[in-house]
Amino acid sequence: MSKRRIIIVSVGLIVLLGFSFVLMQVLVGMKPEPPRKAEEVVKRFVKAKPVAYHTVTASVKAPGRVLATKEVMLVAEASGRIEPGEVVLKKGARFSKGQKLLNIYKDEAEMALRSRKSQFLNSLANMLPDIKIDYPDFYGQFQQFFSSVRLDRDLPNLPTVTIGNNEQLKVFLASRNILSDYYSIKKDEMALKRYTLYAPFDGTFTQVNFEAGAFVNMGTQLAKMISTSNLEVEVPVENRQSEWIKVGSPAIIHSASRNKNWQGHVVRKADFVAPSTQSRSIFVKVDPDNARDVLSGEYLDVEFKGQEIPDAMEIQRSAVFNSNIVFTVVDGRLKKEPINLIKYNEETIVFNGLEPGTELVVEPLINAKEKTEVEIIR
Repeated sequence: MSKRRIIIVSVGLIVLLGFSFVLMQVLVGMKPEPPRKAEEVVKRFVKAKPVAYHTVTASVKAPGRVLATKEVMLVAEASGRIEPGEVVLKKGARFSKGQKLLNIYKDEAEMALRSRKSQFLNSLANMLPDIKIDYPDFYGQFQQFFSSVRLDRDLPNLPTVTIGNNEQLKVFLASRNILSDYYSIKKDEMALKRYTLYAPFDGTFTQVNFEAGAFVNMGTQLAKMISTSNLEVEVPVENRQSEWIKVGSPAIIHSASRNKNWQGHVVRKADFVAPSTQSRSIFVKVDPDNARDVLSGEYLDVEFKGQEIPDAMEIQRSAVFNSNIVFTVVDGRLKKEPINLIKYNEETIVFNGLEPGTELVVEPLINAKEKTEVEIIR
């Protein structure tokens, strides 16, 4: 086939294809377009209620740990062997106020003190004849004092004349060492009392370092004990929440595991904030009449009643977004409104700032936009 003929055939094919394409477009355009279905508008249903202000109690709830208000280290004030008292010297042993906890062996100290009292009596006996002659007006008082001295009891008080204005009698007594011996014996009597240790409160031992039979020196730490009748709950509270709690306000202490409640009241607030948690410690004293079942060291929940907030409303925190924005319903459509947040709770917030009667959406809305048509459900 010649070259000219090939060109003519190629051009003809191109023209034929172009004509076919144009004809197809004309025919497609002549086909009637099917009717489009109208877009269906979906109406949302939301939970809302009118804004109504009233007085809201600003309660605060938080967990805390029970602490003993009195924690004392029992220290030996004398040297010697530990002898049993009225309480077993063991960790966990309980005792009552005034019970004898232990004795430090004191027989030798008692004998030494009686010896000194005997010498003092001898000095008094030698002095009485001189007083009878030189100071007859005071003889009766010193004779009665001499007669009342007992070796197994504390010395009675000296005659009042010894602290009076009779300078001559004072000089006479001082020259015979009566005054110095008297006060030296009184000092030893006080020291002897330290050989016996008594419970300063109702409590229990939390740590025992030495038991009966051990020899200890003066200043040795024998045991640690806590009071079981004076308990407090230390409650860390977020700093911005602590302003609603006042010293003296009542509190309810609750144990979920035991399903029990106790009464208490706020006794103090820490004047500092923990750096790691930004919390402020609130201390709640457990009322003594209700403290029998409360144990030091356990964790309990505490509810503070706090103050009353007038002209406020409380809703779920989930209904608020972007910190302080809520949805309201105006003419059947959603509208964003800012509110004035007063207090945060664990699950709710207290606020004001909306006009009373405004329809407020009280549930979280997902993918909601302003002007969306809605219908309120109660």
